[in-house]
Amino acid sequence: MRLERLTTDRLAAGGSTSGEDVPADLLGSVLARDLFVGGARWSKGRRLSAADLALFAASPPAGLDGVTVIVLEEGDLHEDEAAGRLARAVAGEGLGTRGPVQSRVDLVATHDGVVHVRIADLERLNRLDPLEVFTRLDGSIVAAGDLVASVKVAPHVVAASIVAAGARIARDGQRPLVRVAPFRPMTVAVVVKQSLRPADRPRFESSVRVKVESLGSRITTIDYVADDDDAVRAALAAVARGAGRVDVVLTAGGRSTDPSDPFFTAIDALRGRVLRHGVPAHPGSMLWLARIGRTAVMGLPTCGAYSKATAADLLLPRLLTGEPPTLRTVSHLGHGGVLTREMRFRFPTYARELEAPDG
Repeated sequence: MRLERLTTDRLAAGGSTSGEDVPADLLGSVLARDLFVGGARWSKGRRLSAADLALFAASPPAGLDGVTVIVLEEGDLHEDEAAGRLARAVAGEGLGTRGPVQSRVDLVATHDGVVHVRIADLERLNRLDPLEVFTRLDGSIVAAGDLVASVKVAPHVVAASIVAAGARIARDGQRPLVRVAPFRPMTVAVVVKQSLRPADRPRFESSVRVKVESLGSRITTIDYVADDDDAVRAALAAVARGAGRVDVVLTAGGRSTDPSDPFFTAIDALRGRVLRHGVPAHPGSMLWLARIGRTAVMGLPTCGAYSKATAADLLLPRLLTGEPPTLRTVSHLGHGGVLTREMRFRFPTYARELEAPDG
C-alpha cells in the first residue's frame, strides 16, 4: 500500500467534478479518517468510488487542504474483504456470518449446541499482526442466534499474505477452528440406588428431567434399585445392551470414592471401563465418567442429583451432542472449572436458574 494526498486541485486536473474522469490510482482508495463531505459523514475505511471523488472535488470538507488516503497495491486487501476471507476459514459447523461492520465479521450460532474452539491454534493465529479472532469460552452452551466469535482486521489495508497465513492456521486441523456441535435427540436412562430417600425422589426426578429435556433429549426410564451388586448390574445391563440400549446413563446414589461400590463392580462385570474418577471442576468434582460399549455412564454427585448447578451441567451437554466419553472430553473442564457464583454464565440456561454454585 502507499499513501496519497487527496486534494481538489488534483481531482480537478483529472476532471473529477463531472464524475466522468478520475485519477485511476485514486479510484478505490481508502479514507484513513472520518470526514463530512457534502453534508454527509464518511467513515474511515470507506473505499472511494468515482462518484465519491467527484463529490469531494465539488464540495470539499471545510477547513481542510486535502486529506490522506490509502491506495491499495498488488497483494493488498481492504479490511472488509480481509475479515470476510478469514471468517470463512475460521467458521465451522453451526456458524453463520453477520457483517462486516467496520471490518468486523461476527460468527453467529445457527442452532443450539456446545461451542468448540481449538484454543492453541486460536492463540497461534492471534500472534499474526494485525489479525484478530475472539470467541466465547470453549465448551460454552449457546442458543441459535447467539454471538459465538468475531473476526476483525485492525488497519484499513492488510497484506493478503498475512490473511492467507491466518487462514492456513484456521484450517490446519481435523476440526474447524470454531464450531458449534448441535444437541442431538438422544436417549437417556437413569439408574438410582435406593439409598436416595423416597422423599427426595420427586425433586430428583424433576431436576434430571429438566436437565435432559431442555437439551433436546428424552429420558426412557428412571429405575430405583437396591444397593446391591446383582441389582445394579442387572439395571445397567438392561439399558447398556441389546434392544433397550440408550445413549447415556445417569446414575445417582453411588459412593464415588469406594472402588467396591456396586456401580463400579457392575461396569467391570459388563466389560465397561471407568474413564475418570472425579473431574477437574468444582462443585461436582466427585462426578465420574465411564462407558459400557457405546453407552456413556455418568455418576452424578450428590448435590447434582438435586438442584445445584455443578460440573455435571458442563459435561452432560457435551455428551448430548454425541461427543464420546473420553479423557479429552473431561480434561476440557479444567479451564474455567472454578465454578463460583461469577461463573454462572458457563452453564446451560436451565442451570443458570438453579441454586448458584458455592465454588
